[in-house]
Amino acid sequence: MELTSSAGDKLVPGDELDYDRAKEVKEFDETKAGVKGLVDSGVTKVPTFLIHPPESLPMLSPATTHFHVPVIDVQGFEQSCRRMEIVDQVRKASETWGFFQMINHGIPVSVIDMLDAEEKMEWYLRDQKQRVKYYYNGALLVSKAADWRDSILFEFQDGPLNPDELPLVCREVVSEYVKQMIELSKALSELLPEALGLSSEYLENIECMKAEALVCHYYPACPEPDLTLGATKHSDPSSLTILLQDNIGGLQVLHQDHWLDVPPVHGTLVVNIGDYMQITNDKFRSVEHRVLAGRIRPRVSVVLFVPHWSYSIHFVYFGPIRSILSTLVLFGPFYPL
Repeated sequence: MELTSSAGDKLVPGDELDYDRAKEVKEFDETKAGVKGLVDSGVTKVPTFLIHPPESLPMLSPATTHFHVPVIDVQGFEQSCRRMEIVDQVRKASETWGFFQMINHGIPVSVIDMLDAEEKMEWYLRDQKQRVKYYYNGALLVSKAADWRDSILFEFQDGPLNPDELPLVCREVVSEYVKQMIELSKALSELLPEALGLSSEYLENIECMKAEALVCHYYPACPEPDLTLGATKHSDPSSLTILLQDNIGGLQVLHQDHWLDVPPVHGTLVVNIGDYMQITNDKFRSVEHRVLAGRIRPRVSVVLFVPHWSYSIHFVYFGPIRSILSTLVLFGPFYPL
């Protein structure tokens, strides 16, 4: 198989000139090598099924703005004198941005540094089953333009995975990282309802913070980054997402109609509000974000979704939180909580 196939014709998705998308996608998928396999094969053109329409691609010279993603120091959040200040900062960031960065979050930098890029890249060489899954591109078969990335998924509920279910190459690292992240997500699940004037156990009691998943994305260096995206614009189907970036960058958040960079800072974690937080009557915002493709070096990110989208929360109806509604309205099967 020629991995580049019809990629050199510079077609955009939707053109009909001798381009058989289904055939090209099938050939790519059957390699089981992912986007990394394209790069390893020496591809110099982006395959057509990975080319995004011009309107979805970033401008070459984005507008300069004075906006900066909020940074919250959560050290000492257990202490009442600090907790009120931190809760207020979480509330403001969740209402106005839907994104914030955390420093002094309690996860040792040594644990974060254990997830070095070279080791993370190795995870993408394995085709795992059950609760550990390697997949090449979630949008490959359903979108006109797929994203320039590969991913591996670790699903777990109410605690870490059995170590035997993890790939040997990353078993110790993932086990320790997940352990630390579960504790951090529990702390955030208390701070968020407190920021709404609710009890700290509120989100836990309605079980919208119950199941988690760790997803590791690998974005290979791209020969034509101006034609594709690492992740197209989207919001997260979660209550909360916690992201660890490497030092490459590429994450952007949409704020007041501007795409803004979220620059990586060593030891800092990025938090964003997920779609399920619409139960706050839209007080806390789930905003769109994306990842740019890069030409020089690959990018790796590690993302914790709380809860994971496959969890049974999808079969539960949620409505706005009753106590923060100005007017009580019942509609269809959705009832205020």
